[in-house]
Amino acid sequence: MGGKYQICVSGAAKGESVELGAEMAKQIGAAIAKGGHSLMTGATGGLPDFAAEGYKLAGGKMSLGLSPAATKVEHVVKYRLPIKYYDSILYTGLHYGGRDALLINSADAVVTIGGRLGTLHEFTIAAETHTPIGILESAGGISAQIQGLLTLLPNADPEMVVFEDDPEKLIAKLTLMLDKRNHHYQRIYRA
Repeated sequence: MGGKYQICVSGAAKGESVELGAEMAKQIGAAIAKGGHSLMTGATGGLPDFAAEGYKLAGGKMSLGLSPAATKVEHVVKYRLPIKYYDSILYTGLHYGGRDALLINSADAVVTIGGRLGTLHEFTIAAETHTPIGILESAGGISAQIQGLLTLLPNADPEMVVFEDDPEKLIAKLTLMLDKRNHHYQRIYRA
């Protein structure tokens, strides 16, 4: 992909946290673009789509959606998912559960904003695989419950999770975490 790191935005497609977090999702997309990173989402509506919109409007170079559908027609007609703000969409045919696993395992870091069951699923995959996670606060939903979940999940490393209500600061913190984690491999990430 075209950016330094591949940062996934995970969040609700529907519900109250979409209303609360729409503008923040656009801002996190813009912050990812300004940071020189690639954007990944589950190619769904709601907060991930708002993040993709913010990313493209800020001049982001590469937005990739991973669809649960097997084809573009299935993506648009059966799942009723968006395509407008993506440079490319990978049609996985893995439905939501399989798509989530592929998405998170392909990302260098995950930003969680708002969310419901799918966002929780993506969070637990990231926690289990020790993928850095940034929680963009103030959108409600599952992201408001993460702090408490960290005390209940013995395999989750709280050091891999950062909390912030400012999108640019959150991306800066995740970038710093990724730079430290990958300091021996910076030539690969600059290529």
